Amino acid sequence: MRSPLVAALCGIALCSAPLALAQQPATPDAAEVRALQSRSKTPADKKTLVEADLALTPAEAKRFWPAYDAFQRKLEANNRRFALALQEAIVPDKVSDAHARLLAKELTEIEDAETRARKTLYAAVVKALPGRKAIRYLQLEAKLHAGYRYDVASSVPLVK
Repeated sequence: MRSPLVAALCGIALCSAPLALAQQPATPDAAEVRALQSRSKTPADKKTLVEADLALTPAEAKRFWPAYDAFQRKLEANNRRFALALQEAIVPDKVSDAHARLLAKELTEIEDAETRARKTLYAAVVKALPGRKAIRYLQLEAKLHAGYRYDVASSVPLVK
């Protein structure tokens, strides 16, 4: 009675082994995002990170860096706007209902402006780089942005 059960379990294990090997590796954890953030603390550090990671040819670099620089300027302006809006939101005596509505509108407009800037960036990067390099850069940018937003979300208290 034991041998048919053992044989069946071994058969299942052998059949599922190729499926297990074919699966994608587990998604990276927050440590990868933190490592990227630590390597890109300043705009110059971030540019160095992107440059090293993408290994652009001279022709690719000529097309890519103007789009990168334009996006970084827009991102910097948006981040300043975002920081100012959040500073107003965390001052307890300043947040009346009317003021909160204005802040909510401002935060939504900041998100919209950032989305527009990302769409422009994506279109330019896809034209400037081969597919794999383009998506790799967009992933780097998304990871750094997610880390930044997580840091903000975890440090800013909810409005009371």
